[in-house]
This record gives sequence, C-alpha cells and structure tokens, in this order.
Amino acid sequence: MKIYTKTGDRGETSLLGGTRVPKDHLRVAAYGDVDETNAALGAVRALAQEPLERLLLSIQKDLFALGAQLADPSHKVAAKRAKAAVTAAHVRRLEGAIDAREKKLPPLRSFVLPGGTPAAALLHQARTVCRRAERSVVTLARETDVDPRIIV
Repeated sequence: MKIYTKTGDRGETSLLGGTRVPKDHLRVAAYGDVDETNAALGAVRALAQEPLERLLLSIQKDLFALGAQLADPSHKVAAKRAKAAVTAAHVRRLEGAIDAREKKLPPLRSFVLPGGTPAAALLHQARTVCRRAERSVVTLARETDVDPRIIV
C-alpha cells in the first residue's frame, strides 16, 4: 500500500463512502484536528509508563474511531462496526479515569503553567490540540449532522 495516491493533487480528498470534498472542508479539518490530537497523545505515550500508557492507548483508539465517524457523513461505518463508534460507555470510561486521577490531586487554586516533566509538557500540548479539535467539531456540527456523542 502506497502512502500517497495522487488522487488529492488537485486539492480534494475522499471521505468514507467516496464523496470528494476540498481538503480544507470543515469535515476534513475536524477529523484532521482529531488526528493531530491522537498524534500528540502518541508522543506522550512514547514517554509514559503503566498505567498512563494503557490509558493513553485506549484514548487513542477512541480518537481513531471518532475520526472515522467524522470522515463518514453517511454514518454507515459506525452503524456497521462497533469499534468505529464512540459511545456513551466510552465517555463514561474517560470521565471515570479523569475523576480517579483528580481525587489524587490537591485542589487547584491557580492555572497550571505547561512544563514539569517532558511527558507533562507534552500532555499540555496535547490538551491544547484537543481543544482546537473540539472547536473544529463544534463548527462542523453547526453546519451538518454530527453525532452529539462526538461533541461530548
């Protein structure tokens, strides 16, 4: 399998299902930002140890599924393949992981400046990339039908 296809040389790309759209289409921007979030978490995971490494891998798989949903305007892929759908159970699992970690921290009294360890600094960067992805998905949702669980 080649990593280039030459089908996008005129500034268009294919969505799942074959629809051609410009590479700067809102849908492409949204799943591209999600993909960038996934890559940022991969950089953290390369430095992480258990159990953080396992949690990040799980989140990366969820982000891959979320990106697939965004790339599928027909919503057919998620309906056919459970692993390509972000569900309420995914959201609960992630919120539970956040809650468990927050219980171990002292109360937050001010903003946290990015830095600390290399992994912590990369997590801050991943957080900002994720916020951009969130904005892109919300923008897309204003223009077209997006599963509300993706926004969550």
